[in-house]
Amino acid sequence: MIFGLFRKKKHNQAIVERQYATLTSAARIPFFYSDLGVPDTVMGRYEMLSIVMILFFRRTAHSGTSGRELAQEIIDEFFQDLDHSIRELGIGDQGVPKRMKKLAGMFYGRVESYAKALDRGNKDDLAASLARNVRPGEDPAPDMGGLAAWMIEAERQLAEVSEDDISRGAAMILPPVRASEEE
Repeated sequence: MIFGLFRKKKHNQAIVERQYATLTSAARIPFFYSDLGVPDTVMGRYEMLSIVMILFFRRTAHSGTSGRELAQEIIDEFFQDLDHSIRELGIGDQGVPKRMKKLAGMFYGRVESYAKALDRGNKDDLAASLARNVRPGEDPAPDMGGLAAWMIEAERQLAEVSEDDISRGAAMILPPVRASEEE
């Protein structure tokens, strides 16, 4: 009976890997970096991946048990990926836990900050929060309205994703578009 649990985990791993790959691909869309003000740097890519993970995490918070379990496994995969990336950047074994703790704190702080604005559908508050996190220390703060609008629309679109698609690891994130393409 206990061996059945291991097989389920193995099956879930394929779903987790498929969904994580879809989410990371969404975070790598060049438009975020060329047109929506996300810096094309290591930290800029961390911020964008965090945003996509937060949107997925918020969607699955309203799912059944299997959707929430899948979301947790994907967040775990995200942090394993961060750990691997930190090591690839040349950070030694002793420095990794400190950096991971900092990145985890940043991630969960963003979950909270973005949730407040997203729950109210307040694009201006979300844009201000994004400016503080994605482009810290810039004065004047850059306009992150386009990214905020995309996040609000992507969250709306994710809310329409079926539970079946969530459980199969087939949730897609809305790609950003130029304002002229929306017309």
